Amino acid sequence: MCASYGLDPRFTDAELLAEADEAVLEGLRSWAERNAGETLRPTGRNLRNLNPVIVDDDDSPVLESAWWGYLVDGAPARFPSINTRSERLQDRPGGLRSRAIAPATGWYELQKPDRIWHEFGLGAGVAFGMAAVTQRGRTPDGEWTTCYSIVMRPAPEHLAALHDRVPVLIPTAFAQDWLSAEPSRELIDEALLAAASLDQRLRAEPRPNDRGDGMLF
Repeated sequence: MCASYGLDPRFTDAELLAEADEAVLEGLRSWAERNAGETLRPTGRNLRNLNPVIVDDDDSPVLESAWWGYLVDGAPARFPSINTRSERLQDRPGGLRSRAIAPATGWYELQKPDRIWHEFGLGAGVAFGMAAVTQRGRTPDGEWTTCYSIVMRPAPEHLAALHDRVPVLIPTAFAQDWLSAEPSRELIDEALLAAASLDQRLRAEPRPNDRGDGMLF
């Protein structure tokens, strides 16, 4: 599962949108600068962080602040909701009705049984997009907000010894399709094929921990 990730404001390359939208990129840098030194964690009873996601607005990508995990009846869902298995979406493509891209420069997983944290990504300075599905939810304060869940798939062979699953990464050429195409079994199948095209670039490096007292970025 993906339970924490980071967005470094110093990213020098952005593989998010086929046509780089400066407003989106600058919005991400501004948000990341305000959040510098913090790992993005699921929103919940104690953490009320809203994280940036890219959504479609009349075929144009825009930034939106969103709650990581689903809200049910004004409270965080009691079932696991920060991640969604790609296999579940293949079986129930109705879950693809509303989608987003979660920008990151790396995500963090704990290798077991060694308990060594690793940072996964496409290389230093590269911002990329993780597929997410979304739905609306009411916060404990009574406000309506977008909630998101990161889509996960089986890890490629060279990373499987570190962790068995990875986020579905969305290449730039597939970003608009992911955001705006009609929901279907074919869409998630195409997303998985697109994500596989990045497999050889995926890498993982040990890092001190995932609590922010090591060097986050």
